[in-house]
Amino acid sequence: MSGHTEGRGPATVAAPGSAHPPITEGEGPASPAGPAASARGRAAETQLADYRAAFHASQLAMALVDHEGLVVSANDALAALLGAEPDALRSRPAADLVDLASDGRSLLAYGEVLNGRSSCFRCTRRLKHADGHPVWAEVTVAPVPGGGWVLLSVTDVSDRRELQARLRHLQMHDPVTRLPNRTLFFERLSTALDSSSYDHGGTGRIGLCYLDLDGFKAVNDTLGHRMGDRLLTAVASRLTECADRDGQARGGAHLVARLGGDEFAILVEDSTGTEQLADLARSVLAALQQPFDLSGQRLSVSASIGVVERAADGTTATELMQDADTTLYWAKADGKARWTFFDPERNAHRMTRQALSSTLRPAVERGEFTLEYQPLVCMADGVVRGVEALVRWVHPQFGTLAPNRFIGIAEEDGSIVQLGRWILRTACRQARQWELEHPSEPPLFVSVNVAVRQLWDSDLVADVAGILDETGLAPHLLQLELTESAVMGSAGRPLQVLQALSEMGVRIAIDDFGTGYSNLAYLSRLPVSVLKLDGSFVRGFRYDDGAHPNPADETIVEAMVELAHRLGLTVTAECVETAGQAERLRRIGCDTGQGWLYSRAVAPDRIAGMIGVSPLAV
Repeated sequence: MSGHTEGRGPATVAAPGSAHPPITEGEGPASPAGPAASARGRAAETQLADYRAAFHASQLAMALVDHEGLVVSANDALAALLGAEPDALRSRPAADLVDLASDGRSLLAYGEVLNGRSSCFRCTRRLKHADGHPVWAEVTVAPVPGGGWVLLSVTDVSDRRELQARLRHLQMHDPVTRLPNRTLFFERLSTALDSSSYDHGGTGRIGLCYLDLDGFKAVNDTLGHRMGDRLLTAVASRLTECADRDGQARGGAHLVARLGGDEFAILVEDSTGTEQLADLARSVLAALQQPFDLSGQRLSVSASIGVVERAADGTTATELMQDADTTLYWAKADGKARWTFFDPERNAHRMTRQALSSTLRPAVERGEFTLEYQPLVCMADGVVRGVEALVRWVHPQFGTLAPNRFIGIAEEDGSIVQLGRWILRTACRQARQWELEHPSEPPLFVSVNVAVRQLWDSDLVADVAGILDETGLAPHLLQLELTESAVMGSAGRPLQVLQALSEMGVRIAIDDFGTGYSNLAYLSRLPVSVLKLDGSFVRGFRYDDGAHPNPADETIVEAMVELAHRLGLTVTAECVETAGQAERLRRIGCDTGQGWLYSRAVAPDRIAGMIGVSPLAV
């Protein structure tokens, strides 16, 4: 030989950065003529033999690969790593030995090194030993300087990978229940939502049961955290059994995870629909309702479950968990120990409520509210004697909203005080304006609704006195309406406020009377002057539309009117819709009527046209 071989060329290893001739398998190069040349040749052969010895003795698994990707020479370490003989590896494609062909990107990068267009390539591969056990290996491919070959080196990193896997398992699993934790759950959920299961014969849908234990805090507080942890472990076991049973029946595997505290989740990939999730939720509730025997301590618990099931396409992990959390809250609010399905309509109502709650206070300052007025008609002559002020929110996004859409929210967050003060001032100012514009007619009184919170959280007496003084409206032309449940049983501050207002000359009315306590005897001790009968009684008075009246309603209304009159109270009938109802109520003795028969709530200028006349004639 003279420094090269026929065919693909010799297997060579040259020291990095040197210009020495490569190691060849077999004889070294022929010695050129001349003593000096002969000496240099012998030195080169010696060095070449040293390289060859180092190559084969190295503990690092290596192979010399030619420019076509075939193994020219492999050392004993590589043969041992793969469970083969060194000679058996010669002439085999190196890419097959280290599984580079399974990954198109890696194969392309490997080819770049073989063709001399790249200086190095490194990757990690899971190889298979001849006896079948897996070997994780770090594969490096680099050119050999001074020759047309590349050096393939393989490092066994199985121990390191195993350690990493153990650490990841600890990081991704709950130490108490051994279930996947929140991190692993969201990783799996994100993967499930990103993958296209339709392409692999899946349903393309996803389901989630999100639950927590009812009253778990009491277990920790009374029995200690050790017993609480035992209970969580037992719960995890039952949840896993339920999930495995459902998964086996439907040919899938569900993920059960502990998300924190006493919160658990069961993720159902490729769900078959809401019925599957309902069956799973029912089985979970039934399993958890069976008593737990923990070291002789018998415990019974229940759970509330929020259930969501939908198409995976277009769904994000955040949206899914928000809806599951909302649904779990519904299950709790509906009485606990139950499961509840996500309801888009109910959620839309909740979202609207949240939007209204966050903008209500600023809306008062921006002046987004307006008042409409519904006539209160004397049933004896049909003439308008007063009006009830009804607030409307002209919302920039949701349009005009009736009071039932936002008054409850205002009472909860306390903005009812600010809003109520605005309503009172606006209504009194309007009533005074009508009085001044129609001096020849008896002035209309204005009735304004007052929330219980206004009695507690504001100086209502001072507010009313200041507004009456500011607007010039006489106190007897203001009527304040409170619900029956708010007035009945009043004591302390509310009663003192009502008495002070009554002494001022303001009339106090009980709204929706007949739906709460209906304690007429208690009325004699309250500064109340008007009862407004709830519309549910009035609806039983329908003669002229083919409906059959309810005799019991008539009897109850007649008795209440008679007793109210004996107590010196006047009676207003709400929800009067037909002439037949109005006539019967007039005969019974109702003093005032209110309802669509006369008019809906209208703008102030419409009321101006009704002053001194019957609304039916307008």
